[in-house]
Amino acid sequence: MAEIIQQRIEDRIPELEQLERVGLFTPKEIKAVIKKVSALEYKLQRRTLAKEDFINYIQYEVNLLELIKKRRLRVGYKFKKDEIELSIVQRIHGIFNRATTKWKDDIQLWLSHVAFCKKWATKSQLSRIFSAVLAIHPDKPVLWIMAAKWEMEDRLSSESARHLFLRALRFHPESRKIYQEYFRMELMHAEKLRKEKKEFTLANMEGEFDYPEEILRGDLAKVVFMEAVKKIKGADFILSLLSIAKLFDFTEDLQKIILDELQTLYADDPLTWDYLARKELEAESLPSTEYASKHTKATDMARKEDRCCAVYEEAVKTVPSEAMWKHYITFCQERLKRKTSAQELKEKRQERLLAVFHRAHESKLQSQDMYKQWLQLLLSLGLTDKAKEIAVVATRYFSQSSDMWQSSLQTLMELKSPDVDLLFEEAFRSISPKECLLVWTMWLDWCDQNKNPEEMELVYKKAVHSGNPAVSVAMKEKYLEWAYRSSGYKKAKKVFKRTPQKC
Repeated sequence: MAEIIQQRIEDRIPELEQLERVGLFTPKEIKAVIKKVSALEYKLQRRTLAKEDFINYIQYEVNLLELIKKRRLRVGYKFKKDEIELSIVQRIHGIFNRATTKWKDDIQLWLSHVAFCKKWATKSQLSRIFSAVLAIHPDKPVLWIMAAKWEMEDRLSSESARHLFLRALRFHPESRKIYQEYFRMELMHAEKLRKEKKEFTLANMEGEFDYPEEILRGDLAKVVFMEAVKKIKGADFILSLLSIAKLFDFTEDLQKIILDELQTLYADDPLTWDYLARKELEAESLPSTEYASKHTKATDMARKEDRCCAVYEEAVKTVPSEAMWKHYITFCQERLKRKTSAQELKEKRQERLLAVFHRAHESKLQSQDMYKQWLQLLLSLGLTDKAKEIAVVATRYFSQSSDMWQSSLQTLMELKSPDVDLLFEEAFRSISPKECLLVWTMWLDWCDQNKNPEEMELVYKKAVHSGNPAVSVAMKEKYLEWAYRSSGYKKAKKVFKRTPQKC
């Protein structure tokens, strides 16, 4: 073992001599490097190898590279890189190779090697690394995507990238992410060819560019799309491909094909209707010359929003579901949050949102979260009477939900409703005993601020004798603390004796 380590130290001598000769390191620093490297090498030669020792060695060598880089900048020395940095980089590759051979299943180790190659301009190693890791981990879609992206973006080889994506799909025929990135790659390839054609045309180089028009308009991406929708179901997936297509300015025809497929396959999906409604915002605005005032601009925006809402209105009739109403409400909330100096437009958005909340409630297709958001809106607008009404109604629809009770009771407490006590007692009868503790705590905290000591003690006694062991134990502790805080030690002792010792 000692001979191997000695040999590896001697292999470093040429680069260390160069570092000292050109003035990047002092003799003292060279000795420190040799001492540290010797210790690290000994750890890598032990019978029982530890992954951390390899990582520490790699990190030390990378730090050494960074230090050399800084020293070069400081002294302005740019020569002898092959004799110094290149040998260190090759040694780091060797350590990585030993580590990944020993711990093949450690994905992070492979990814660290990839990141090192990209940072230190040793991309020639990447093909070999990707081939090795994909042979061991073909079940990881992210690795196939990384390899294909590197081929496309760094090596500028769309053919190699396409080959990798096709291989990836053999292992992962239903991977959304692989299809999305494959679709994007084909569009990037078409865009690249279109730019090349434009440059050839500007240079009057006729006949040099012979790619067929089908390739240039992205028909390969269309093929990927058609295969993808056969394997993967869901309007959200088609919409994700449509959003990718929109990033490229030559895909109008492809976008129409995707949209037609969306409407054909998922005509009753809320996501489809949500997209179609929001698409109305992309309609052409009035000509810029007509924007004579902010009022005209606000009118145009109101007109677009009206068209969106018309689609949503049709949607909630065609697909009457909780998800559809949620999309409608979310759209109205987003529009209300948008800043505008037009008071009329702001009021219209506010009235529309309130009306949609009310209609969703009447249709009995509103979720708990939507009720909570409705309560927050009513409180922010100062509509206290309506907020009280909805807070009570929401607990009727979701009577067994502790979360809904807490939200409604919090609203009623803020509004100082006279019915708070009755509703708390109703809550305890409705929700599961396991979820009562938080509601009891809310009631006691509220009573502490709004009731006299006699009334407060009655509530504590109810809690302690609630029949729920978890509540009784916790409330007894709070009862004792309150008694001591409000009336002193004797009162607390009296309470302790009177309350059940085994709850």
